[in-house]
Amino acid sequence: MAQPHPMRAHRRILIASLIGTSVEFYDFYIYATAATLVFGSLFFPLESTSAQLMASYLSIGLAFIARPLGAVVFGHFGDRLGRKSTLVASLMLMGGSTLLIAFLPTYAQVGWVAPLLLCTLRFAQGLGLGGEWGGAALLAVENAPPGWRGRFGMVPQLGAPVGFIAANGLFLLLGLTLSEADFLAWGWRLPFLFSVALVGLGLWVRVKLTETAAFAQALAHEAPPSVPIAELAGSHLRATLAGTFGVVACFALYYIATTFVLGYGTNTLGYARGAFLQTQLIAILFMAAGIALAGWLSDRSTPARVLAGGCIGVVVAGGLLGPMVGAGSLFVIGAWLSFALLMMGFVYGPLGAWLPALFPARVRYTGASMGFNVGGVIGGGLTPSIAQALSIDYGLWSVGVVLAGAGVASLIGLALAPRERCVFTRRDRSGR
Repeated sequence: MAQPHPMRAHRRILIASLIGTSVEFYDFYIYATAATLVFGSLFFPLESTSAQLMASYLSIGLAFIARPLGAVVFGHFGDRLGRKSTLVASLMLMGGSTLLIAFLPTYAQVGWVAPLLLCTLRFAQGLGLGGEWGGAALLAVENAPPGWRGRFGMVPQLGAPVGFIAANGLFLLLGLTLSEADFLAWGWRLPFLFSVALVGLGLWVRVKLTETAAFAQALAHEAPPSVPIAELAGSHLRATLAGTFGVVACFALYYIATTFVLGYGTNTLGYARGAFLQTQLIAILFMAAGIALAGWLSDRSTPARVLAGGCIGVVVAGGLLGPMVGAGSLFVIGAWLSFALLMMGFVYGPLGAWLPALFPARVRYTGASMGFNVGGVIGGGLTPSIAQALSIDYGLWSVGVVLAGAGVASLIGLALAPRERCVFTRRDRSGR
């Protein structure tokens, strides 16, 4: 009797991992887009548009501070109690925080309380995201049959372009149908309200899942670690450092190519918001293609080799940023965005397979989450604010240098990775 295709046999698992990360990144991206377009004037009424934008970008960074804490908290329960319940809790926290942003008063209504509430909910978003990605990646790769780890691992990564297209597509639609006054008054709240439907869909899929075989086998072999983060620091520090630096390029490239370039294009270069969002939406398709291709190549080669090739591409994108983004042509900017986000696919797509493989099953949730989220702090937390400041003082070439440096940092992380754990061995699958 013919065996079902691996993707079909694990359809519910893969859909659950994809929907969860799509919701997660949708929530994260609508904040980043709103922070670029409206939060500066509504919540941070400073003396200049540039100062408002920098303050708004700093609020983005609050989530990156919270993400490692979320990785510790959700990783603790994910490695002790299981992947399923932890994933449900992280999605509820992320979605609930996003929904509440839709009801926030502005600075004009309640003064300093408005940015305080906004920053508090942004911090809560970061806590939820800190536990979301690691669990979704494990849900996919710990259920992957032999030879399919790269392709299974890239499925939750596709949540990034799906979430981005949903977020920016909705903002684009609102911009085309609402006046500027209506958009600033209430239209920007609609994407945050819409997140409740996506979260409900994600929860409906996830509550029907069972635990992964790798976690069940690890639990059967020995008791779970009392404090996973302590075991991680004591026995897997090199792997954690490698994972942390390995993801820096991914975050730096994404937030420069989307958040910073969107703000620079609309505020400094004066392009219409709708035209620029359309350009980004086309470019993000290259990211989706890059993720899918990287997953396939990871199974033909190794995730580490594909990731290394992507890091070299990030260095090239850094060198091209200044002359292409500053060329004065939206077509040329779109070409740079397309190339940069294609390279984003190659530094992001393999992470779902590469990061979990650095750790044994008993601390895999904590290890993968910590590497991903601490790397996110380094690569993405303050990157839009730093890029904005550098572009004002030194020009776009300096932003390109930062991006190229991030690519080199991730290459260093790859070199640090313990070679003996760069694949899921039979011993790793049993959690020993």
